[in-house]
Amino acid sequence: MNRNKVTNGKMSIDPPFLRCSLAICLVAFGCHPAAAQQRRAPSVPRTAAPQENFEQVKEKADQAREAGDLEAAITLYRKAVTIRPGWVDGWWYLATILYDKDQYAEAARAFKQTVSLQPKVGAPPVMLGLCEFRLGDYDNALKHLQQGRRLGIGDNQELSRVMRFHEGLLMLVKGEFETAQRIFDSLSYDNMNQEDLIIAHGLASLRLAMLPSQVNKDYGDREVIRRAGFAQHQVAQKNMGDAQREYDRLVADYPKAPNVQYAYGLFMSSQRNDEGAIAAFQREIENSPKHALARLYIAYIRLRNKEAADGLPFAQEAVTLHPRLPLSHYILGRLLFETGETGKAVEELEAARRLAPEEPKIHFALSRAYIRAGRKKEAEQAREIFARLNKAAEDAAAQGVVRGEVIEEEQEKAKPDSP
Repeated sequence: MNRNKVTNGKMSIDPPFLRCSLAICLVAFGCHPAAAQQRRAPSVPRTAAPQENFEQVKEKADQAREAGDLEAAITLYRKAVTIRPGWVDGWWYLATILYDKDQYAEAARAFKQTVSLQPKVGAPPVMLGLCEFRLGDYDNALKHLQQGRRLGIGDNQELSRVMRFHEGLLMLVKGEFETAQRIFDSLSYDNMNQEDLIIAHGLASLRLAMLPSQVNKDYGDREVIRRAGFAQHQVAQKNMGDAQREYDRLVADYPKAPNVQYAYGLFMSSQRNDEGAIAAFQREIENSPKHALARLYIAYIRLRNKEAADGLPFAQEAVTLHPRLPLSHYILGRLLFETGETGKAVEELEAARRLAPEEPKIHFALSRAYIRAGRKKEAEQAREIFARLNKAAEDAAAQGVVRGEVIEEEQEKAKPDSP
């Protein structure tokens, strides 16, 4: 069966290596057939006749499912949950069978019932999110996948991979490429080597808001996307020699392709080859004169190497090109702080805060700038907000939330400047 399709005008993907089978779904919810037979349904008021009828329908439904007669099982489970709406296992079995038969709209409705009946279990919202993904309802899909991850899905590794991959795809189509890349990196690090993951890496590396299913064998740029993805896959698997070779070949064969030099610069920067990274970013700027992120990375490398004055022109150009990008103002503010222009640094950091009020590092940088400017009260407020947001970020990381940043800074060890 072809799992790649267009739904509601949007491309949907169901990669074979991440197909969530009925068996996987049942294990995720603890619904082993034998165990389910022993579980008592919730007690709800009913007359003697419906009770007998429910037990008969339930038994027939279970028998049909175990025999592989899924059409009969669907009919019988629907009848059973109509008689007893609070039967959790019945809704779950119905939902997972419908999902396995690609009837995603009906499966989503059944999973919603399971979520309402089991609000503290993680697998139902994950499965609901997967249905919504296939229906093109990406916002709700992301919400429910993240909800399921927070609640936890136990040690079901296959469902975990499905969940993480689709969360990465949703970040990809939203244009949150750094977050998507980190998710894909984690999957590669777990030794996944499938083609859809390689293509997803390439799309994130080249900053293309597409799904792998759209990059079919006839897609014009498939080769450059795949090769960029394979290079990043090697990085994620810590095969740095192979990664260097693949990236060198990529830039040699596609020196003018959009974002190839940028991706190469990121790799070189991660290897602390700063001059090589700067050269790659400058080539990207030659290819794409309005490339703000390449400029920001040059500015950041100069900041990291305590060459703030050399980084200032690039950060200023980035702000001009992309005034709504919080990172532009943040990096420019940091550079201005390091060059002693405290007043201007505060202005840029405050602009960054307005655009990204939940980013902890902005408040940390502001606290330092406020202290140097003699604004003690505002410095204390900024430190308090930083502490709160930083703890929230740490808690989110403990729950498996992958947060993306364009520039991943080294751990801040400095304390805010003394007055």
